[in-house]
Amino acid sequence: MEFTAQQIADFLGGEIEGNPLVKVSSFSKIEEGKPGTLSFLSNPKYSQFIYDSLASIILVNKNFNPEKEISATLIRVDDAYQSLAVLLSLVEQTKPQKTGISELAFIASTAKIGENAYIAPFVYIGENVTIGDNIKIHAQCSIEDGVSVGDNVRLYSGVKIYNDCVIGNNCTFHSGSVIGSDGFGFAPTEDGSYKKIPQMGNVIVEDNVEIGANSIVDRATLGSTIIRKGVKIDNLVQIAHNVEVGSNTVIAAQTGISGSTKLGKQCILAGQVGVAGHLNIADGTIFGAQTGVPNSVKLPNQTLQGYPAIPIMTFHKAAIVHKNLPELQKMIYAMQKKIEELENKISSISE
Repeated sequence: MEFTAQQIADFLGGEIEGNPLVKVSSFSKIEEGKPGTLSFLSNPKYSQFIYDSLASIILVNKNFNPEKEISATLIRVDDAYQSLAVLLSLVEQTKPQKTGISELAFIASTAKIGENAYIAPFVYIGENVTIGDNIKIHAQCSIEDGVSVGDNVRLYSGVKIYNDCVIGNNCTFHSGSVIGSDGFGFAPTEDGSYKKIPQMGNVIVEDNVEIGANSIVDRATLGSTIIRKGVKIDNLVQIAHNVEVGSNTVIAAQTGISGSTKLGKQCILAGQVGVAGHLNIADGTIFGAQTGVPNSVKLPNQTLQGYPAIPIMTFHKAAIVHKNLPELQKMIYAMQKKIEELENKISSISE
């Protein structure tokens, strides 16, 4: 499908600079722009590419001030990245949608499936499962006994949802994600071995949650592990038993959250963050990449980094000192040598 700059601007509520009749039928990165495509500029470090880009239409923020002439038609919007997301979502919705239930899927007789379902071959749906409308379940997914799944949920291939878990509406789970696996609960015994503690709880995932490929959310020992509404979890993330993740929190790849920790609302955890167990993290907390969090965070809306996690400005100052440690060590050794020489001179004079 083709759209003119005018149609796109009208849809986004943007302002056109250039030819309103130019048409696009695809998207491109600004540094790889091609005629007939739409691109965007939101990060200033990519500004250099806009002047040579061959993209026909480029979304920019309203406050963008070009340094020289731009050949593409610009559409000025409040937030170029957010506007691109709106357009991409619109295109995604226009793609043909698979429907129907494959004869090669196993669905227990007590399971209830809503309207307009797509269930691919080799899907397993257990006893007393309840699934809402407009579900998309791709190949080799497993939904075990007693699970409840809401409306407009998509499970990509290989997703596993263990028994008795609860999934809200408008959720997406990417390939290989596991919901409700056993928490890491083992009790030490007198002979030095470990006895498994049965994990009797479940996982509750609220509405509008997205979980990335090969990420794991463990079931609670007792009660529920809870992922609140609007949470976005990247690939390769581990959420341990009895954790609660506050609404609209974002967690990037290779992050691990230990058992019984409670994350507040609208937190951001960058890549490879490690959070110890039984902590409380205040709303709006941001942890930079590779931060280690051994203690609770009580004050909201802080940005922390390092191990142990400290305010980011303190971390930056400490990083400068750390970088200079070899030179500082040389200076200290030189000062020690001079002090020893002065002490020897003083001793010789006093004798």
